[in-house]
Amino acid sequence: MELRHLRYFVAVAEELNFTRAAERLHIAQPPLSRQIQQLEEELGLLLLDRGARPLQLTEAGRFFYAQARNLLAQAQGMRAMTRKIALARRQLVIGYVGSTLYRPLPEVIRRFRAIHVDTELSLLEMTSLEQVEALKAGRIDVGFGRLLFDDPAVEREVLAEEPLWLALPLEHPLARREGPLRLRDAAEETVLIYPRQPRPSYADQVLAAFRQRALEPAFALEVRELQTALGLVAAGMGVCVVPASVLRLRRDDVVYRPLTDEGLASPLIMSARRGDRSEELALIRRLLRELLPREAALEE
Repeated sequence: MELRHLRYFVAVAEELNFTRAAERLHIAQPPLSRQIQQLEEELGLLLLDRGARPLQLTEAGRFFYAQARNLLAQAQGMRAMTRKIALARRQLVIGYVGSTLYRPLPEVIRRFRAIHVDTELSLLEMTSLEQVEALKAGRIDVGFGRLLFDDPAVEREVLAEEPLWLALPLEHPLARREGPLRLRDAAEETVLIYPRQPRPSYADQVLAAFRQRALEPAFALEVRELQTALGLVAAGMGVCVVPASVLRLRRDDVVYRPLTDEGLASPLIMSARRGDRSEELALIRRLLRELLPREAALEE
């Protein structure tokens, strides 16, 4: 049994269709079918119920699928960590979504650089979904995002639940209203959502918040990133739901109002490769434990 057998089986188990699995693996269907048959012969049992429509996993197949995913994730993590260790210089690469750059990442970076003057630190802006793949491939060492993704190779920690605010044009009627707003106040507006691609992303989190309250924006305009959305808000093109940390931008052409709907928040999530116990990552975690309570107290 080789890793390629596990990759082939995982693809078939997830697609439940040999044709789609073959396309995903960029191989022809007949060789894929033969490889799965050989795997079943080696195990001495059936992993797939080929008589079912659509294709189904047997009980043994479901167990084997879970174990195969874990082994593949471990292999990917081993490659990434080996590549990092092989580098002659110490380095830490951080992936982040745009809104996390305002809380608490800047202060964490400043303190990290003061302590680890010999470590090369770099940042790459990428979505939460892109961070998962970048961690597994070894392109980044830690990620800060907004969405949770289930992957056995990645450990996640929810650092905080950020309240959501509504960004409004200066002359908008809602901007002149005193006090907080509710999400339904934005439902009749053009709502600017970001990022446009890739999905799922924070944009889907905002749309889900509307739908969970039986609401739908009058019009949802997808834009590339946060700064574009706020620029269009300032131009009077719509409104935008943003995490509270974005208020630190302190734009004088945008008005922010808190949204008081129960349970309306966006998580701040830290992701790292499972089993990564590096000194650099340990310091990042320690700095976060020190800084986050202070920021929460200031916001109160």
